[in-house]
Amino acid sequence: MEHITGNRQWTRRAVLTGLMAGSASLVLAKRANAYDVVLSPTSPQLGDTISVTVQASPGSALPVVTVNNGTRYPVFPLSGNRFRALIPTSPLNAPGNLTIQVVGEGGSRNLAVGLRNRTFPTQRITLPPGQSSLGTDHEFARVAAFKELVTPERFWSGAMVRPNPGRVSTIYGVRRYYNGVFAQDYYHRGVDYAAPTGSPVVAPAAGLIGLVGRVSDGFELHGNTVGIDHGQGVLSIMIHLSRIDVNEGDFVQAGQVIGAVGSTGASTGPHLHWGLYVHGVAVDPVPWRERGFE
Repeated sequence: MEHITGNRQWTRRAVLTGLMAGSASLVLAKRANAYDVVLSPTSPQLGDTISVTVQASPGSALPVVTVNNGTRYPVFPLSGNRFRALIPTSPLNAPGNLTIQVVGEGGSRNLAVGLRNRTFPTQRITLPPGQSSLGTDHEFARVAAFKELVTPERFWSGAMVRPNPGRVSTIYGVRRYYNGVFAQDYYHRGVDYAAPTGSPVVAPAAGLIGLVGRVSDGFELHGNTVGIDHGQGVLSIMIHLSRIDVNEGDFVQAGQVIGAVGSTGASTGPHLHWGLYVHGVAVDPVPWRERGFE
């Protein structure tokens, strides 16, 4: 009996040792196959676009990228078994920690990133009678549909081009009081360049012309408008133009003239408003011009 009991004890120890070794190997395998994730910028602030680049094993399916266990963002393949998601932020976000979760065949990663606060200037605007209700249903519907575009192809490459050489008259993110009342959900959704009427406006990056709207078509708020689809949810909208030189469906290159500066729509003087949208959120265009994304 003692001999049999000893064998049983030895067998039990061997099985437990084998299970522990197998578990350790499984953990190591999971760690070896876990996604490597790179965030850029590493210390974002309100208005920044956060690039989430995922290094995966060959043949891996698209991972799933979510923020704070809620909002899911489209993921697109890059070269070298990599994938990328772009996460927009704006002045309407609360600063603090964001949790970015990446889930896929290689396991899951939870990354905490601190979204830094940022001070935005405040303006007080007094609108004359009749100016507070500009805009038509047709105009709003066309612009809203354009902002929802997520074309699979990526047309931009590297840093974007300044769309006009005029001085910056209003920066991104400015908050406003209208007739003494703070506009809670308003922020200046782009950058304004003051320039003479007729000054050329160029495409900041390659893309498809996804929107052309004219005052004559009911664009009474935006004025003459051109929207460029740069691909993968990245969109430019140029408004208040005096002239439009492109048609919907045209493909344009970075630096190509698409129209001219004007003061159409709700405008107090000649300028170009360039808005840059990522998945429907107006982000700060400046980082896209200074460093861009691969």
